[in-house]
Amino acid sequence: MIPIALQLYTLRELTEKDFTGTLKQVSKIGYEGVEFAGYGNLKAQELKKLLDDLNLKPAGSHVGIDLLTSELDSVIEYNLEIGNHFIVCPWQKYDKKEDFINFANTLNEIGQKCKDKGLKLCYHNHAHEFARFGEVRGLDLLFTNTKADLVDFEIDTYWVKYAGADPISFITTFGKRASLLHVKDMERVGRDFAEIGTGIMDIRGIISAAKNVGTKWLIVEQDKCKMDPIESIKISFTNLKRMDV
Repeated sequence: MIPIALQLYTLRELTEKDFTGTLKQVSKIGYEGVEFAGYGNLKAQELKKLLDDLNLKPAGSHVGIDLLTSELDSVIEYNLEIGNHFIVCPWQKYDKKEDFINFANTLNEIGQKCKDKGLKLCYHNHAHEFARFGEVRGLDLLFTNTKADLVDFEIDTYWVKYAGADPISFITTFGKRASLLHVKDMERVGRDFAEIGTGIMDIRGIISAAKNVGTKWLIVEQDKCKMDPIESIKISFTNLKRMDV
């Protein structure tokens, strides 16, 4: 059984108003962990106590590349204190093939510093990393030019599908480096975001592939919700549980 977490970006409007109360609602639904996109202005000790009180585990933390390059020591210290093992770079802009290769080297450098402290660096994809340079895609360049012991990946299954690729194939190819998985669904018409189990994504196949490669967390994220976001994450969690993940 792979544990299920929630990427708190899904509830960003709620966490801005009441970070602690929102986490309480996430815990009440049954989520085992949360992935951070900010820490609610809490000190590490305060956040650690809140997580312990709510029986939530940290599944990862999205940290922008600016902070990863300018304040990495502080980022590492904070995440060690809250018990989080995965630092995730959530975005990078690329204009040409060389940008992917150069950024892979940057990820290796950051990944080494994370590894030295017992943490793992991951990179989270969107659709723009599927730009082609001949027969090679940008994401392939990141995969082949980063070191397997330094950089893992958080595969966002929605954006893989959106880019016209097969999420299951990508999970299989990335193998044990697919440490984290963003599980999402897609509406049939318009290809917008949908609650898990209500769209066209092969969620069962995705979960099966994740189990096969040893993915550590299934992370629910919905970039935009067309209903109350708490109701949205309830539906996604309930449907995942019905799939016996």
